Amino acid sequence: MSSSGSTYGDIHRYEPARESTTAAIAIVLLTIIEVVFVGLFTYGLLNGWGLTEVGNMYLGGILAVIFIDLAFVLMLYRKEFLPDVMIVKKRRRKWEDLYVREEEQYGTESFGDAWEQFKRAVYPYYKR
Repeated sequence: MSSSGSTYGDIHRYEPARESTTAAIAIVLLTIIEVVFVGLFTYGLLNGWGLTEVGNMYLGGILAVIFIDLAFVLMLYRKEFLPDVMIVKKRRRKWEDLYVREEEQYGTESFGDAWEQFKRAVYPYYKR
């Protein structure tokens, strides 16, 4: 679904999420695996596995598996359950930079109001 509106903030394209049952089941299973690994990591941390070299590597591996599993859960959720929305954004002119204003596109005076220029150089968002 797309709209012909071109004002700032209008929705240009909206595609609803697929919301597949397979993805929901996969997210639930990956969450259960996540909870098991978090429990194993907590158990190992409380029992002092990190005090030996092998135990420290084992805890690091479990922590890596936890974050990889979490990444897969978030990837599946984003891909299957969040809609694809494109919003019209405000275009900037090519000459426009973060520190340049429209009235200053050709430069400013060297020593005109030096204190204000110093404040803008130190804090670029001053008076915006």
